[in-house]
Amino acid sequence: MKVMPACLLLTAALGAALAAPASQAADRITGPSFAMRSEVIAPEAMAATSHPLATQIALDVMRRGGSAVDAAIAANAALGLMEPTGNGIGGDFFAIVWDPKTAKLHGYNGSGRSPKSLSLAWFQRNGYTDIPSHGPLPVTVPGTVDGWFALHSRFGKLPMAQVLQPTVDYARNGHPVHETIAYYWNRSVPLLSKWPGFTEQFTVDGRAPRKNEMWRNPNLANTLETIGREGRDAFYKGDIARTIGAYFKANGGFLSYEDMAAHTGEWVEPVSTNYRGVDVWEIPPNGQGIAALQILNILEGYDFSKIPFGSAEHIHLFTEAKKLAFADRARWYADPAFFPAPARGQTQAQAAAALTARLISEDYAAERRKLINPDRAARAVDAGALQQGDTIYLTTADKDGMMVSLIQSNYRGMGSGMAPPGLGFILQDRGEQFVLKAGHPNSFAPGKRPFHTIIPAFATKDGKPWISFGLMGGAMQPQGHAQIIMNLVDFGMNLQEAGDAPRIQHDGSTDPAGQAVEMTDGGVLNLETGFDYEVIRALMRKGHTIEFADGPYGGYQAIMRDHANGVYVGASESRKDGQAAGY
Repeated sequence: MKVMPACLLLTAALGAALAAPASQAADRITGPSFAMRSEVIAPEAMAATSHPLATQIALDVMRRGGSAVDAAIAANAALGLMEPTGNGIGGDFFAIVWDPKTAKLHGYNGSGRSPKSLSLAWFQRNGYTDIPSHGPLPVTVPGTVDGWFALHSRFGKLPMAQVLQPTVDYARNGHPVHETIAYYWNRSVPLLSKWPGFTEQFTVDGRAPRKNEMWRNPNLANTLETIGREGRDAFYKGDIARTIGAYFKANGGFLSYEDMAAHTGEWVEPVSTNYRGVDVWEIPPNGQGIAALQILNILEGYDFSKIPFGSAEHIHLFTEAKKLAFADRARWYADPAFFPAPARGQTQAQAAAALTARLISEDYAAERRKLINPDRAARAVDAGALQQGDTIYLTTADKDGMMVSLIQSNYRGMGSGMAPPGLGFILQDRGEQFVLKAGHPNSFAPGKRPFHTIIPAFATKDGKPWISFGLMGGAMQPQGHAQIIMNLVDFGMNLQEAGDAPRIQHDGSTDPAGQAVEMTDGGVLNLETGFDYEVIRALMRKGHTIEFADGPYGGYQAIMRDHANGVYVGASESRKDGQAAGY
């Protein structure tokens, strides 16, 4: 069984490699001892996804003349079939696209809203203190299909039916289930089988499909064919939406046909910070991407050329910066259409943009940096004073220079368990991330987008595209984004090494909905195996509570543009079954 604790996944024999200067890595043929794969290099196109068949579909689409956006949509559709443990068309969608024609990044927020007939008062009257994790109540409108068509209308080259056809074929004819996916699927079946439609559409005689077993989903094939033939409105305003509305009405839910028909995603301007000459880009809230930018802003005040990777000082400073960023995440990140209240003379959008700009500003980072004690872990932190689980990540790049950073999720693994009859997909449970507390920025309200964990990332240098990257894993995502950039910029790792390096994850300062929790003990610092025991003891002396990671953290994919040589470089997460490949 390949899914295993990270203490078995990553070698403990790092030794001097962790403390060695970054430049030494380039002098070793095999690279650092934690590097599990070489980078993939190709001249014309590249795709990196969490499933090899999805990667091959993306490459085939580009070979047939499709753009990187066509390839990303095709791969995302395939992953909804092949990796339903993390995503599907019942979930939400965010993307960042580098357009070579305009030499500009374009962001898309494809998150759906809560049912308009459901209210905070309903939850309170019925005795709920938290929104349930599964079943009909946490379901919000799925934004993925809308996101596909928004990107396709602007950047696509092939007809949508042609883009979706490879997944339709695999859904009808079958594909072999991979090991990691079979493991997580098996874990989901006992939990989700009680919800109508799940057992009928997502099990084999009541059990999960096994490793190497052929899996078919003819219902999803029919749904994707309809979408490809009839377009976006077939999903949001046609029989698919009517089936969803009737299903929830019959099963105690609130999501309606009217909620589906009213859905719109939106193009947004990505926001950035400059970290030692690299511009790092994220989607602004309601997502958590700017937490990565806040972490990097705080850490830029330290000279990591003199702080080795894996040292107690490196891990301590990173963890303390994360605590400060996540305190703001808990207090300020929410749907900008509902929070913050506009100041006099400002529109809602202007007020939200001003809040984001303040959070990622250098002067604000300097204020927050002063709160870090270099010798002691903070037991509790507060948000700054201002005026105002599972997922897939993929990236593609084409011969014209277009690059796509895309992330998509059903939230908790396979989602809510609610699978409308005959459609072949499960609705997300993203609404669990709302807070049932009046006055909180992320408090439940009708027609509101919840706080979101899924975040694509991009990095540019001197105005040119450099890296399209991301990784999955709830609150790990902004922590992982910051670590990837530090590994590349501060520690001189290559693209694959930056993902293979042992990871740091701090828990305990916010709950899964991003809400602040009382942190009187400093939380828990989880470390993947590979950090020296002397370092761990030094961290404990600083007051950190240390635990070894109980599983691998994140699911990383990345593509780098090497402008000097005119090639793409790809990397794929060694903790999962993914693949980077090109031609």
